[in-house]
Amino acid sequence: MMSLLQRPLALLDTRLFEGVALLVVRLALAAQFWRSARTKIVDGSWLEIDPITFDLFRDEYHIPVPEITGVMATYAEHALAALVMLGLATRFGAAGLLVMTAVIQLFVYPEALWNPHVLWFGLALVLLARGGGLFALDRAFDRSSNARVALR
Repeated sequence: MMSLLQRPLALLDTRLFEGVALLVVRLALAAQFWRSARTKIVDGSWLEIDPITFDLFRDEYHIPVPEITGVMATYAEHALAALVMLGLATRFGAAGLLVMTAVIQLFVYPEALWNPHVLWFGLALVLLARGGGLFALDRAFDRSSNARVALR
């Protein structure tokens, strides 16, 4: 009976399965921030910040200097989400999104801890702990990872 369970469970303990799981984690986290970033941009433009963004930062979020913080948040959401999606500098991107989540939690929506911020924290922490995985561009630049694969 135990061997019937061990074989399927062994499939879960492979680099391929972990790679797929980390790809899903990367896309799930990055998508949240990418969609948020796109709401701060003028429709039809690539990175032209909508003036409403500054009003939102000033009036609803009560963030100081909205002309600077709005621009920083918009560009950071785009850049960090893109890095995480691609798996390029995954840990750096995940750390940035973790910090952004903490700022959102503490200063913007403190009542939203369990939904959705704890999920974003968890996804970012997984990426910080494990990296981007098998399907990340990080692997192309990581010589030690390529050496380990060659030795197996």
